[in-house]
Amino acid sequence: MGNKIMSMMKKDSKDGSKSKRMNRSQRKLLADEEMLHRRALSMAIHQTQLSQRFDGSMSRRVGSTSTRKQRTLSDPFSNGKQVPDFSSESLTVKKFVLVHGEGFGAWCWYKIVASLDESGLSPITVDLTGSGFNMTDTNTVSTLEDYSKPLIEYLENLPEEDKVILVGHSTGGASISYALERFPEKISKAIFVCATMVSDGQRPFDVFSEELGSAEKFMKESQFLIYGNGKDEPPTGFMFEKQHMKGLYFNQSPNRDIALAMMSMRPVPLGPMMEKVTLTAERYGKGRRFYVQTLDDLALSPDVQEKLVRENSPEGVYKIKGSDHSPFFSKPQSLHKILLEIAQIP
Repeated sequence: MGNKIMSMMKKDSKDGSKSKRMNRSQRKLLADEEMLHRRALSMAIHQTQLSQRFDGSMSRRVGSTSTRKQRTLSDPFSNGKQVPDFSSESLTVKKFVLVHGEGFGAWCWYKIVASLDESGLSPITVDLTGSGFNMTDTNTVSTLEDYSKPLIEYLENLPEEDKVILVGHSTGGASISYALERFPEKISKAIFVCATMVSDGQRPFDVFSEELGSAEKFMKESQFLIYGNGKDEPPTGFMFEKQHMKGLYFNQSPNRDIALAMMSMRPVPLGPMMEKVTLTAERYGKGRRFYVQTLDDLALSPDVQEKLVRENSPEGVYKIKGSDHSPFFSKPQSLHKILLEIAQIP
């Protein structure tokens, strides 16, 4: 009996130690995220101040849609599972270039940047023209080429022997498609995160037509349009009201990240969204494309994302349960895990 009690006491002691270790680990994660959030918030406040001073205003490779294997993930931290270890030394391409979507900026990737950096990879973010800390007046950005210029300049200056993995969120998918057409030899893989994976001759806006109506109707009737050149001229941009943005983009995101976004979102230049994208089989068509679907998305519904996948046949498809249109906020660990897995695909 005494031995049994002693054994139970030892077991309780071990369990207690394990619990303490887990609590310390969890506390460290929360502390790290708190620090990152404060840093991102500080950057957002600085960006807002600059804006106010501005005068301008997991699957395998497969060959076809029918045989493509799809993976569905919930966030690993929601069920206590950690992202599996992997060796970054085994990767040929370690550099990720993260491209934000409409209204966002490089700031939105702060959690993903931290997790990729901790995994021994090299995350790089860009502010597209008129976004984030790029203080170009959005009313002057009229083409996809103009809008994507910071990304294109980065790829132009990339050493000839280097390659990157492009990650595009939402309408950032149009920018990475454009980049893939321009520099297929410099892009190892392109990952579309609930993004506008457009076909040749399609406009990025067309992907959102189910939610926003046709482009023609939106241009005539939308209450969110911005007329940077005067009411008698065509609209130059748009920006949703805060409550509308919350419902569309952040229905599953933490309140602290919603607060960051509300302070940081900027108007969207309309021209690049309405431009028909030219993509060729000889260049864009040879790129390795992957798609990440978000299953609680109200901005780009799961049905629309499924349609994009059917029509454009990426090499692999992943699905994240419980993610809104901003998985870098609502399910960052799941998105991180997917990026690591795709990076390891030979």
